[in-house]
Amino acid sequence: MKHLTILVPNGENNLSSIVGAYKIFSRANTHCRDAGKSDIFKIELAGLSDEISFYGGLFSARPHKSIDEIEHTDLIIVPSLNHNYQQAIECNGSMIKWIGQQYQNGARVASICTGAYLLAAAGILDGKSCSTHWSAADDLKIRYPKINVEPDQLITDELGIYTNGGAYSFLNLILYLVEKYYDRKTAIFCSKVFQIELDRNCQSLFMIFNGQRSHHDELIKKAQLYIESRLDQKLSIEHLAAIFTVGRRNFDRRFIKATGNTPIEYIQRVKVEAAKKAFETSRKTINEVMYEVGYSDLKAFREVFRKITGLSPLDYRNRYNKEAS
Repeated sequence: MKHLTILVPNGENNLSSIVGAYKIFSRANTHCRDAGKSDIFKIELAGLSDEISFYGGLFSARPHKSIDEIEHTDLIIVPSLNHNYQQAIECNGSMIKWIGQQYQNGARVASICTGAYLLAAAGILDGKSCSTHWSAADDLKIRYPKINVEPDQLITDELGIYTNGGAYSFLNLILYLVEKYYDRKTAIFCSKVFQIELDRNCQSLFMIFNGQRSHHDELIKKAQLYIESRLDQKLSIEHLAAIFTVGRRNFDRRFIKATGNTPIEYIQRVKVEAAKKAFETSRKTINEVMYEVGYSDLKAFREVFRKITGLSPLDYRNRYNKEAS
């Protein structure tokens, strides 16, 4: 039997991702027993403290063991954290070290949502791809530039490390792991019992693009404001570089360093975010919205919109604005 460790970090982090992982894996074990098979995992919660409180003391968790009592485990699940990532890192230093050691010793590690910060702090994500909640992606990129952060991806799977996107998408990661460690039939069974859609692979549809402002390049901030104030215009990078009196290549380099996007990508994301809001709140046609955000070619608009959201403009409008359907 393999050993599954669900971590309970210090701090008021996300209880639902701990409980959800425990319940689904426990049900998968029960399904195995009902079929006359043995449990795949011995499931244990482990932490640094005997009891951890959540949500102002409304709830608490009492881990089965301290991580110091676990010499070897096969799979580690790191739950999502609260929004004070630096504090979470600082008060879980020994857990971060333990995660790194277990991974070096052959354990597989899965992080839920912002739990990726603990993996990043352990150094085991360097040179690898990972996902996290879309709202934390820019901060994670800045803190840990050696990581290839992929906020569009719902799940990443690379060299024994599994990460996933935000909030309740962790349920899809757990089903993914159930299929990997049990089988497809067990994953389908759990998806039906817990009513979770199988095989989701993208969180682009749920992303809200607010612009990347957590940098200190004032010239690029001015360029961002310029782009955002001219949604209806077709902007060229040469034009932007000339306005801000900087060479094209240097402008590209500084823009990517500051925001994580090329100028073209940033322009596309700003325009698509404006289009999404128009589809959600108005009865405007696809063409009307397209022109408002500076596109004149419907095919090009559809392609960019689908690339960023995962849906066509029409499908997006129908999903989020019933009155416009």
